[in-house]
Amino acid sequence: MEETLKVLNLLVAEGVIENYAIGGAVAAIYYLEPFETSDLDVFVQISAHANGLALLAPIYEFLAASGYEPKGEFIFIEGMPVQFFPVFNPLTDDAVDQALNIRFGSTSTRVMTAEHLVAIMVDTGRPNDLLRINWFLESDKVDEEKLSEILSRHDLNDKWETNRRRFES
Repeated sequence: MEETLKVLNLLVAEGVIENYAIGGAVAAIYYLEPFETSDLDVFVQISAHANGLALLAPIYEFLAASGYEPKGEFIFIEGMPVQFFPVFNPLTDDAVDQALNIRFGSTSTRVMTAEHLVAIMVDTGRPNDLLRINWFLESDKVDEEKLSEILSRHDLNDKWETNRRRFES
Protein backbone atom coordinates (compact mmCIF):
# COMPACT_ATOMS: atom_id res chain seq x y z
CA MET A 1 0.00 0.00 0.00
CA GLU A 2 2.84 2.41 0.76
CA GLU A 3 4.09 2.20 -2.84
CA THR A 4 0.56 3.00 -4.04
CA LEU A 5 0.49 6.08 -1.81
CA LYS A 6 3.81 7.24 -3.26
CA VAL A 7 2.24 7.14 -6.73
CA LEU A 8 -0.73 9.19 -5.50
CA ASN A 9 1.68 11.77 -4.12
CA LEU A 10 3.47 11.78 -7.46
CA LEU A 11 0.17 12.67 -9.19
CA VAL A 12 0.06 15.80 -7.02
CA ALA A 13 3.76 16.61 -7.44
CA GLU A 14 3.49 16.32 -11.24
CA GLY A 15 0.37 18.54 -11.31
CA VAL A 16 -1.90 15.81 -12.67
CA ILE A 17 -4.27 16.43 -9.76
CA GLU A 18 -4.47 19.34 -7.36
CA ASN A 19 -5.08 17.27 -4.27
CA TYR A 20 -6.55 13.99 -3.06
CA ALA A 21 -7.92 12.26 0.00
CA ILE A 22 -8.54 8.63 0.74
CA GLY A 23 -12.21 7.98 1.40
CA GLY A 24 -14.50 4.98 1.51
CA ALA A 25 -13.79 1.80 3.42
CA VAL A 26 -10.01 2.23 3.67
CA ALA A 27 -10.48 5.64 5.29
CA ALA A 28 -13.05 4.11 7.64
CA ILE A 29 -10.54 1.43 8.62
CA TYR A 30 -8.16 4.22 9.70
CA TYR A 31 -10.69 5.07 12.44
CA LEU A 32 -12.42 1.74 13.07
CA GLU A 33 -11.65 -1.93 13.48
CA PRO A 34 -10.35 -3.52 10.27
CA PHE A 35 -12.92 -5.05 7.95
CA GLU A 36 -12.74 -6.44 4.45
CA THR A 37 -12.57 -4.12 1.48
CA SER A 38 -11.41 -4.73 -2.04
CA ASP A 39 -10.12 -1.35 -3.19
CA LEU A 40 -8.80 2.08 -2.37
CA ASP A 41 -11.21 4.96 -3.03
CA VAL A 42 -9.37 8.17 -3.87
CA PHE A 43 -11.24 11.45 -4.19
CA VAL A 44 -9.37 13.93 -6.35
CA GLN A 45 -9.51 17.63 -7.03
CA ILE A 46 -8.70 18.32 -10.65
CA SER A 47 -8.17 21.74 -12.23
CA ALA A 48 -9.19 20.57 -15.72
CA HIS A 49 -12.37 21.94 -17.23
CA ALA A 50 -13.41 18.68 -18.88
CA ASN A 51 -16.79 17.12 -18.22
CA GLY A 52 -17.81 13.63 -17.16
CA LEU A 53 -15.35 10.77 -17.31
CA ALA A 54 -12.98 12.82 -19.47
CA LEU A 55 -12.19 14.63 -16.24
CA LEU A 56 -10.21 11.56 -15.12
CA ALA A 57 -8.40 11.11 -18.45
CA PRO A 58 -5.20 12.91 -17.38
CA ILE A 59 -4.88 10.58 -14.38
CA TYR A 60 -5.31 7.45 -16.48
CA GLU A 61 -2.97 8.76 -19.19
CA PHE A 62 -0.24 9.57 -16.67
CA LEU A 63 -0.61 6.20 -14.95
CA ALA A 64 -0.68 4.29 -18.25
CA ALA A 65 2.56 6.01 -19.27
CA SER A 66 4.01 4.75 -15.97
CA GLY A 67 2.95 1.19 -16.72
CA TYR A 68 -0.29 1.02 -14.71
CA GLU A 69 -3.26 -0.29 -16.64
CA PRO A 70 -6.96 -0.10 -15.85
CA LYS A 71 -8.92 -3.30 -15.31
CA GLY A 72 -12.67 -2.76 -15.14
CA GLU A 73 -13.50 0.09 -12.81
CA PHE A 74 -10.07 0.01 -11.14
CA ILE A 75 -6.55 0.90 -12.03
CA PHE A 76 -4.03 -1.33 -10.31
CA ILE A 77 -1.22 0.71 -8.78
CA GLU A 78 1.54 -1.38 -7.26
CA GLY A 79 -0.91 -4.28 -6.96
CA MET A 80 -3.63 -2.24 -5.21
CA PRO A 81 -6.95 -1.74 -7.01
CA VAL A 82 -7.62 2.01 -6.95
CA GLN A 83 -10.79 3.78 -7.94
CA PHE A 84 -10.63 7.53 -8.58
CA PHE A 85 -13.57 9.83 -7.93
CA PRO A 86 -13.48 13.48 -8.92
CA VAL A 87 -14.98 15.62 -6.17
CA PHE A 88 -18.60 15.77 -7.24
CA ASN A 89 -20.24 18.21 -4.84
CA PRO A 90 -19.29 20.80 -2.20
CA LEU A 91 -19.23 18.11 0.51
CA THR A 92 -16.64 15.92 -1.20
CA ASP A 93 -14.63 19.02 -2.14
CA ASP A 94 -14.70 20.10 1.51
CA ALA A 95 -13.72 16.56 2.60
CA VAL A 96 -10.61 16.68 0.41
CA ASP A 97 -9.74 20.21 1.56
CA GLN A 98 -10.08 19.26 5.24
CA ALA A 99 -8.42 15.82 5.01
CA LEU A 100 -5.89 14.85 7.64
CA ASN A 101 -2.25 14.55 6.68
CA ILE A 102 -1.05 11.24 8.12
CA ARG A 103 1.90 8.91 7.72
CA PHE A 104 1.67 5.36 6.45
CA GLY A 105 5.09 3.90 7.07
CA SER A 106 7.47 6.58 5.85
CA THR A 107 5.00 8.03 3.32
CA SER A 108 2.65 10.93 3.93
CA THR A 109 -0.90 10.63 2.68
CA ARG A 110 -4.29 12.25 3.18
CA VAL A 111 -7.37 10.65 4.70
CA MET A 112 -10.82 12.18 5.10
CA THR A 113 -11.86 13.12 8.61
CA ALA A 114 -14.26 10.83 10.44
CA GLU A 115 -16.87 13.60 10.40
CA HIS A 116 -16.66 14.03 6.62
CA LEU A 117 -16.85 10.29 6.09
CA VAL A 118 -20.03 10.13 8.17
CA ALA A 119 -21.52 13.13 6.35
CA ILE A 120 -20.80 11.54 2.96
CA MET A 121 -22.41 8.30 4.16
CA VAL A 122 -25.48 10.25 5.32
CA ASP A 123 -25.63 11.89 1.90
CA THR A 124 -25.34 8.66 -0.09
CA GLY A 125 -27.51 6.65 2.30
CA ARG A 126 -26.58 3.18 1.04
CA PRO A 127 -27.37 0.32 3.46
CA ASN A 128 -23.65 -0.35 4.10
CA ASP A 129 -23.15 3.35 4.78
CA LEU A 130 -25.90 3.40 7.39
CA LEU A 131 -24.28 0.43 9.13
CA ARG A 132 -20.87 2.12 9.11
CA ILE A 133 -22.35 5.30 10.57
CA ASN A 134 -23.35 3.22 13.60
CA TRP A 135 -19.82 1.87 13.85
CA PHE A 136 -18.42 5.40 13.78
CA LEU A 137 -20.83 6.70 16.40
CA GLU A 138 -20.18 3.73 18.68
CA SER A 139 -16.41 4.16 18.33
CA ASP A 140 -16.33 7.68 19.76
CA LYS A 141 -14.11 8.72 16.83
CA VAL A 142 -16.59 11.36 15.67
CA ASP A 143 -16.65 14.86 17.11
CA GLU A 144 -20.41 15.39 17.14
CA GLU A 145 -20.08 19.18 17.16
CA LYS A 146 -17.90 19.09 14.01
CA LEU A 147 -20.26 16.58 12.40
CA SER A 148 -23.27 18.79 13.17
CA GLU A 149 -21.51 21.78 11.60
CA ILE A 150 -20.66 19.80 8.45
CA LEU A 151 -24.21 18.43 8.17
CA SER A 152 -25.64 21.94 8.52
CA ARG A 153 -23.20 23.52 6.09
CA HIS A 154 -24.05 20.91 3.43
CA ASP A 155 -27.82 20.87 4.00
CA LEU A 156 -27.86 17.30 5.31
CA ASN A 157 -29.77 17.85 8.55
CA ASP A 158 -33.01 16.49 7.08
CA LYS A 159 -31.29 13.30 5.88
CA TRP A 160 -29.64 12.94 9.29
CA GLU A 161 -32.95 13.35 11.13
CA THR A 162 -34.78 11.01 8.74
CA ASN A 163 -32.29 8.25 9.51
CA ARG A 164 -31.48 9.14 13.14
CA ARG A 165 -33.36 6.12 14.57
CA ARG A 166 -30.99 3.89 12.57
CA PHE A 167 -27.97 5.52 14.23
CA GLU A 168 -29.18 5.34 17.82
CA SER A 169 -28.36 2.27 19.88
